[in-house]
Amino acid sequence: MNTEFTQVFELTLSEKLLLLEDLWDSIAQTPEQVPVLDWQKEELDKRKATYLLNPNSGSSWEAVKQRIRNGQYGA
Repeated sequence: MNTEFTQVFELTLSEKLLLLEDLWDSIAQTPEQVPVLDWQKEELDKRKATYLLNPNSGSSWEAVKQRIRNGQYGA
């Protein structure tokens, strides 16, 4: 383990979550630097093609949120 970061493991859960949020925010500031692998691009292309063949096959964001809130994750 890198001794430079061992103090991170001594943080409280709340502090760790805040640190994690700050890290994600810093990454989001430069999305062009986040690598997208070829298999990820291929998967996105497949999903887009599937959607274009049948745009009504998916669910709206509102419907998805409602299912999550009702505990119906896989439905």
